[in-house]
Amino acid sequence: MLAFVPLAVGCTLCCVLAFVPLIDRLDRRATRLALALVGDGVRARKPRNLDHARVLDAAHVAQSYVVFASRAILFAVAAAVVAALLGVYPVAVVVDVLATGTLPTGVGTALGDLGTAGLLVAVLGAAGVGIAVGMGVYEGCWGNQRYRANERGRAIDASLQRNIAFMFALSRSGMSFAKILRILSRNRHVYGETAIEVGVTVRDVDLFGADLIEALHRTGRRTPSADFQEFVENLASVLQSGQSVSDFLRNEYERHKTEAESQQERFVDVLATLAEGYVAALVAGPLVLITILVVIGLVLGGTLSFLRVLTYVVIPLGTVGFVVYLDSLTSGPGGTRAPDADVPASRVDFVAPPSTDPGERPDVTVVADGGMAGATNLERLDAYNRLRPARRALSHPLETLLREPARLLAVTVPIGVLYVLVRCVPPLLSLDRPLASLATLATQEAVLGILDGPLVQASLFVLGTFALVWEFESRRIDDVERAVPDFIDRLASMNEAGMSMVDSLERVVASDLGALDDDLARAWADVQWGSHVERAFRRLEARVRSPTVTRVVTLTTNAMSATNDLGPVLRIAADEGRAALRLKRERSDELFTYLVVVYLAFFVFLTIVVALDTVFVPAIPTASTLGDQFANGVAGVGQLSVLQRAAYSSLFFHAALVQAVCSGFVAGQMGDGDLRSGAKHAFGLLLIAYVVFLVFG
Repeated sequence: MLAFVPLAVGCTLCCVLAFVPLIDRLDRRATRLALALVGDGVRARKPRNLDHARVLDAAHVAQSYVVFASRAILFAVAAAVVAALLGVYPVAVVVDVLATGTLPTGVGTALGDLGTAGLLVAVLGAAGVGIAVGMGVYEGCWGNQRYRANERGRAIDASLQRNIAFMFALSRSGMSFAKILRILSRNRHVYGETAIEVGVTVRDVDLFGADLIEALHRTGRRTPSADFQEFVENLASVLQSGQSVSDFLRNEYERHKTEAESQQERFVDVLATLAEGYVAALVAGPLVLITILVVIGLVLGGTLSFLRVLTYVVIPLGTVGFVVYLDSLTSGPGGTRAPDADVPASRVDFVAPPSTDPGERPDVTVVADGGMAGATNLERLDAYNRLRPARRALSHPLETLLREPARLLAVTVPIGVLYVLVRCVPPLLSLDRPLASLATLATQEAVLGILDGPLVQASLFVLGTFALVWEFESRRIDDVERAVPDFIDRLASMNEAGMSMVDSLERVVASDLGALDDDLARAWADVQWGSHVERAFRRLEARVRSPTVTRVVTLTTNAMSATNDLGPVLRIAADEGRAALRLKRERSDELFTYLVVVYLAFFVFLTIVVALDTVFVPAIPTASTLGDQFANGVAGVGQLSVLQRAAYSSLFFHAALVQAVCSGFVAGQMGDGDLRSGAKHAFGLLLIAYVVFLVFG
């Protein structure tokens, strides 16, 4: 029993470590323990670990350096202890094998058979394993924060140009620069990580009373983006020297617009190299391996397992890694979701003030308008706010699915699973084979013959419905965003001619703006019914739910509060929108060639796999066709049975299906920068592969 004490202790510590992040009380106690044990030492070493402190600032970690470093050390030590306790068993087995030359019957036996010297070696080896694991956990904690900081830096770089355009436009309206920064910080859900970084400056000024120049310098030291650091340092110099901020922002906007074009050219070149690498490594490479392994397997046998690993493990995992890397290159700033139409512009948070009257009713809260809100009513309001998204989704199901196509999977995936169960469970139950027989080739082929068709059909249903809804919504947003620059230009022209915003909107609504016509007509109806233009634009934003429209509405409504001369502001917004559309169109044109390359590579893969299945493998005689005497004569070279032929055929079919789905999602990520856009490519290629094998396979 003593041999299993380290196992019990190690498993207990492992469970405790797993529950610490999930339970707030345990997490707080772990923090207190870490500070009590190593907090003073970490605090003393901070001047020598300034790089770690900068990483935490750049990643916006909501913990101080002392707290984070202390927790990292505590968890690293705990992981080292667990690894040492659990690692003593495999080390003991290795030592026992090296000493006796035979495998022990159990880990407890291995520990019991070791002498004093062997036990000492096992303990030292386990300690080495624990030290290695502890160092890996400690470095992993900091490595994760470096990765988060780098991701934030890429997101800041991706959103910097549109943020500069926003500040430049508002500066042309005559608004003070401090107010511009506050407005940008409040609209971080629209302008992404750059606006979040600006929020650090605003917090230092408004909350801590710092000078704007010093706050900008501090933000420049904290930010993970070199471009943003250069921008804020130059901005601080301009503010300090008294130069024109508007001229500086105009120059910065023009410079970043030019850099965006050159960056896109470099990005397309990188993507071209990646496309060629994907075709070579995950399409042509597996195809060559499959062909070679099939030939070797038909001659010598024993390659079926390698082919299965290649088909079911190597190709999918390689594709996942490739898509993740592509996503890190192509992902934008994120956070462009428009607010719900039902959400008011400002919501009152009911907060109970500290009670000073002993006789005050505990279930009553004083609200801003002087009324009284009971605790029961507050609970009802909270419940209403929590259930509002679900109520809206149920009351407007079609609109919800169009706005958020991912919710469709909550319906189609269960339907697909139910279809597979209905189609497959009765035939599987009628096989009358024990569970242990799944290791035999005959049972495997029988089960696959039952599952293949329904699984592919269910996958086509899930992919096809999602691709249809996603493509419909994507095309609608693209049509809207193409119409936005014309809308802004016409609005600016009317305003520059001396018309008010209401009159300008009336004239623009009467013109032809394509996809925006209906939504603008509804916005004008809101104005006619007495709504303010700002409110009508907000409702327009909520209906359209386009990132471009959201940015335009945010800019326009904030500029209207500063000036009536909106022409220069709107011209800047129109220019920024046209530049973004031009870059998007050029990228699509450049990448179309590489989408064709991915498609052609898949069709070559499919053609060769079908040829192997329908021409090459059937040409190899089986034992039943050769006769027992001749089959025994060639048994030393290799022999293809009927079941092996069926196994190869199933493997070719599955390889084509796996390659179809993988190539489809890679094409979507490469062409549109969004994995969801790959659903239509995956559906098309999967359907082609399925039909081809139904006809020829």
